[in-house]
Amino acid sequence: MEKLDREILEILTGDSRYSAAKIAVMLGESEEKVAEAIKRMERDGTIVKYAAVIDNEAASDEFVEAFIEVKVTPQRGTGFDAVAEEIAACEEVRSVYLMSGGYDLAVIVEGRSLRSISRFVSERISTYECVISTATHFILKKYKIEGTLTHKNAAQMRLSIQP
Repeated sequence: MEKLDREILEILTGDSRYSAAKIAVMLGESEEKVAEAIKRMERDGTIVKYAAVIDNEAASDEFVEAFIEVKVTPQRGTGFDAVAEEIAACEEVRSVYLMSGGYDLAVIVEGRSLRSISRFVSERISTYECVISTATHFILKKYKIEGTLTHKNAAQMRLSIQP
């Protein structure tokens, strides 16, 4: 990967709202060159999606998130891919990762309630023949999302009274 591509990705990872023109100024490059690099990375799949990172607690959305560990028996010819793709296709699923350690897949899901997520795990994920076990962890509070702190602590918010 070219240096320019890495620099553009670093900027967009921090804030995907920047325009090609603004990135060009930040990097001392031409807007055309930056726009061309962004389009190329979108086409080749390096840039998958632009998304807003939302703190749902602050937005007052009523929903629950869970991190589910899934132990799977790899399938002949496809390994973990087939079951991971099947799980990923479920509407409740936000992310699926192949992991090292005690469990094979990490699945992030969203639901309206603890019960809806529990039902999803017991009625969907656990029913796959290759699934050996699951461990569900409900996310209670997010302190940092995609590299950004969600809450400022009192020390950060206090104004200095020293001259």
